[in-house]
Amino acid sequence: MSDSKLEIIVGEGTCGRASGSTEIMGLFKKNAPDATIRTVGCVGMCHAEVMVEVIDGDGNSHMYGNVDKKGVTKILKFHRGEDEKPEDMLLSATDDPELEGGQYLTKQTRLALRNVGTIDPTDMEQYKARGGYSAIEKIIQTGMTPEDVIEQVKISGIRGRGGAGFPTATKWTFARGAEGDKKYLICNGDEGDPGAFMDRSLLEGDPHNILEGMLIAAYAIGASGGYAYIRAEYPLAVKNFDMAIQDATAAGYLGDNILGSNFCFDLKIKQGAGAFVCGEETALIASVEGERGMPRIRPPFPAIKGLFGKPTIINNVETLSNLPWIIDNGGAAYQAIGTEDSRGTKVFALAGTIKRGGLVEIPMGMTLHEMLYDIGGGSSTDKPLKAVQLGGPSGGCVPASLFDTKIEYASINATGAIMGSGGIVVMDEKSCMVDLAKFFLDFTQIESCGKCTFCRIGTLRMKEILTKICDGEGTMEDIDTLEELAEGVKQASLCGLGQTAPNPVLTTLKYFREEYEAHVKEQRCPAGVCKGLISHTIINEGCNGCSICERYCPVDCITGEKKKGETWVIDQDVCINCGMCVEVCNSDCILVE
Repeated sequence: MSDSKLEIIVGEGTCGRASGSTEIMGLFKKNAPDATIRTVGCVGMCHAEVMVEVIDGDGNSHMYGNVDKKGVTKILKFHRGEDEKPEDMLLSATDDPELEGGQYLTKQTRLALRNVGTIDPTDMEQYKARGGYSAIEKIIQTGMTPEDVIEQVKISGIRGRGGAGFPTATKWTFARGAEGDKKYLICNGDEGDPGAFMDRSLLEGDPHNILEGMLIAAYAIGASGGYAYIRAEYPLAVKNFDMAIQDATAAGYLGDNILGSNFCFDLKIKQGAGAFVCGEETALIASVEGERGMPRIRPPFPAIKGLFGKPTIINNVETLSNLPWIIDNGGAAYQAIGTEDSRGTKVFALAGTIKRGGLVEIPMGMTLHEMLYDIGGGSSTDKPLKAVQLGGPSGGCVPASLFDTKIEYASINATGAIMGSGGIVVMDEKSCMVDLAKFFLDFTQIESCGKCTFCRIGTLRMKEILTKICDGEGTMEDIDTLEELAEGVKQASLCGLGQTAPNPVLTTLKYFREEYEAHVKEQRCPAGVCKGLISHTIINEGCNGCSICERYCPVDCITGEKKKGETWVIDQDVCINCGMCVEVCNSDCILVE
């Protein structure tokens, strides 16, 4: 087949670029100069980057994963009819929908992500070719009133996707009725949860969709000014969104008298400095105003008195990304997806010990088990999955025994976790739940703005107790004190950061208290993670005498002869239990207990 009949699409989101997609793109351009070659955002299969899709002259698609330099040659030879199909890289194909990649995508319901991984995010015409900007055109050209728009959003039942789950239409109604000579709309792209990358992928891969969502929201509440608050650690998101603003302005979708109407809306980007607390509305507003990002007491709520003292609505990136679809298809169509408690879809970032880590969008009501196994592929380590941390540092730990829980607000809340913005960290049986709680407490304690005593001091004291337990110095009284502190911090903190910081502690205590007690009563870490409670020993019967453990040991505590059958010894007085010997051992003869 002639290269001129081939369309080659390379995923160049942040995950793709980190895996070498820019180099792969260059190789395709060099070796297939006659082909149509274009870039797209991340389709969600981050576990398979670099990803390449090839569409032949008959419209048949082949999607490849883990493409390297040699893979480029194999792919081109196959599509030129010169070699066999590179099955080892093939993720999906038009003629074989049962392949892993096809299952990963077909089991999803992609509304917010409908364009991500399909269009070039820097090309506004590609967005328009897939129906882009038709929603705002429909609103203006058919004479829909702001109240009409709010009504459609109300019918849809969509709730804020930033974590709190507050009904979007209700929030807008407050701002619509608020008095003020100017109103503001802010897109909250301050995504700070460890393991979360939903907003980044949306902003990078489909910026015009977010921008159109902002236009719809601004029209509904009567806002004439807006800010996209994007953390500076997302340079590609900032770059692509800035380009979208420029192109939309030139096309008449931003600025004065949009599409010939009286609707005017100006939009700027505000880059955040990476403070987790700025995900909270009032702290975010303070940051936009140039102040230190610290929450303030509410009421008044931002919808009444927000940015620069004016009525302000802050919507999450994912919330905004659904709005064009809702207006185009009607609120009832969105309401038909999901459950009575939770309408529509939800985007999740799967990270941790999961085989198919990446971004997924599922209809509300799917179970955790379905998402983790049918889409995520189960454990990446072949060890049984033990739990998931749902909702990031603000969320909670859900054990494997509750994986049949439906993904909807009420059901997730009943476990002690929260839906959050959508970050999910998956853990197998080698994860220590006490260590996990310590990790998240360390994060929230550092990220506390320090304004209120319970959050500033309470999170520190909880972290100190967790550290004591992990070091083998804890007591049963410490566990009781930890639980009491957690409840106090949860109830008395000023903002959502402090109010939810104890969730990892409370849920691990609820579902894995026996692990806490093993650390205290038995001086043992069941998962073999906590350095103060484990030891490393070489099982010489299985040792092949390669000496690789000796070479990699950072403290030179391993001695023996480089000969099979010889005795190798770890000096327990010198060993720091770093685990490096376990990582490099090629005969699995290091015992951790």
